[in-house]
Amino acid sequence: MSNIAILSVNHQLAPVAIRERVAFAKSELAPAISSLMLFKEITGCVIFSTCNRSEIYVTHNSKNIRTVLTKFLATSHDFEYDSLLQYISFYEDNDAINHICNVACGIDSLVLGEPQIFGQLKDAYQFSKTQNALDKILEKLFQHAFKTAKKVRTDTNLGSSPVSVAYCAVKLSEKIFTDLSTQTALLIGTGEMIELSAKHLSKRGVKSMIFANRTLENAQSIANMYDAEAITLKSLSEHLYRADIVISSTAAPIPIIGKGLIETVLIHRKHQPMLLIDLAIPRDIEPEANQLEDVFLYTVDDLQQVADSNLEERIKEKDIAQKIIQNQSLDFINWLNNVPNEEVIKNYRSQANLIKDELLQIALRKLESGSNPDLVVEELADKLTNKLLHKTFQDIKKSKNNQLEPSKFKDKDKKKSSNISS
Repeated sequence: MSNIAILSVNHQLAPVAIRERVAFAKSELAPAISSLMLFKEITGCVIFSTCNRSEIYVTHNSKNIRTVLTKFLATSHDFEYDSLLQYISFYEDNDAINHICNVACGIDSLVLGEPQIFGQLKDAYQFSKTQNALDKILEKLFQHAFKTAKKVRTDTNLGSSPVSVAYCAVKLSEKIFTDLSTQTALLIGTGEMIELSAKHLSKRGVKSMIFANRTLENAQSIANMYDAEAITLKSLSEHLYRADIVISSTAAPIPIIGKGLIETVLIHRKHQPMLLIDLAIPRDIEPEANQLEDVFLYTVDDLQQVADSNLEERIKEKDIAQKIIQNQSLDFINWLNNVPNEEVIKNYRSQANLIKDELLQIALRKLESGSNPDLVVEELADKLTNKLLHKTFQDIKKSKNNQLEPSKFKDKDKKKSSNISS
């Protein structure tokens, strides 16, 4: 039976400077999945990469899967293996089941209870499905995680507050500028973070917004929703001076805004303060820009303090969510324990048909040679019974091995639940 393992580099152990080094760009996902599936021990694979985490989910038959996945991540991102180890979190079997549910529910997020990660995880699953990289167990695991996350959303208030990285970015803007209605916001990119940021800014009274994207058409489609202006990234340097607030979240492999450009912009602005919020991994804005006076530069990690401001109520809901996850996971573990039995039945049926065909051919040849039909039928029945029972007893013994125990899942969760970072 395949085992489940997850390798993670996330915000709990790794700062943004490390997370951006091991992030997977969209264009890198397909070749990375193909490379992993070349390992004979790996039977299924999903790669999940966001601003707060890069995770590899696999089913496998390896005795050293942690080393295999860590070396893969290090090699594929030109990272020294030994240097990467301190930032690695590793989960397997019951712990892996628990972890993917925590991720899907937003419990393991930088912003506790954020709803966006559910959709992001589902996109990663769907992409892996298009690459034919899901086996039966990994398919069922993700379906279990999605079902559990929906139940948590329904049965708790964990996601009731408007918490997200984008929400925290806008709340931060209010701390810098007391009256957002007089500020101009420049939003770079057209992904979900930018759409959410625009929505929250609009609710806070921001009337002047500029949307920038690599293609004007994509920028215009979201700008039309807010009666805003659309520009291309090529013209960014010509318009940046107009922005009091800049929120950037692109998939660019290198920074699109450098310290030198900001210096020029500040002169044009006569050193009026600028708030720069970089939600991208890898980062869109050179971190050296924070050395400049009149510049307030924040990354995803800096939003933690804002996220914690309304944390108390969601922590209570987190405890309820953890109990739901435990109960739901028992059903999945019971299913997982029956997978070996399903394989036994499948193999048994195949072997039984082979035995039947072999003995039937022998009996037919004896009948054709003139043997006594009664003796031939009796011999066929005896041999068929003996061979089928022998195979059955062998498979029953094998099916008792390698089963996950639901009781262990409960015990481990009691020990780990207090250690899970919010």
